[in-house]
Amino acid sequence: MDKHDVTVFSPYPFKVGQKIYIDEGRRKGDWEVVFIDDHKVKLKCPVSLREFEFNRFCYFVKDENGIEWPRKDSESPT
Repeated sequence: MDKHDVTVFSPYPFKVGQKIYIDEGRRKGDWEVVFIDDHKVKLKCPVSLREFEFNRFCYFVKDENGIEWPRKDSESPT
C-alpha cells in the first residue's frame, strides 16, 4: 500500500462541568458542559445562564505522516 499524509478527526471527549471556549463559528465563546450522551451535548452560557443542546460537533484534529491510506480497518459509511 502507498503511504500518505492524512488528517485524523475524532469526537472530543467532553466531560460534564468542563469549561470550554469555542474559537470560531456561530457557537463561538465560553461555555460550560452540562450534559453529554452519544449524540448530544448541552452547553450553558456563563453570562446568560441559558442552555443549548447541540448534536456533538467538536473534534480533535491531528495530522499523521506516512501512514497507510485507505486503512485496512476502515469501513464504508452506510
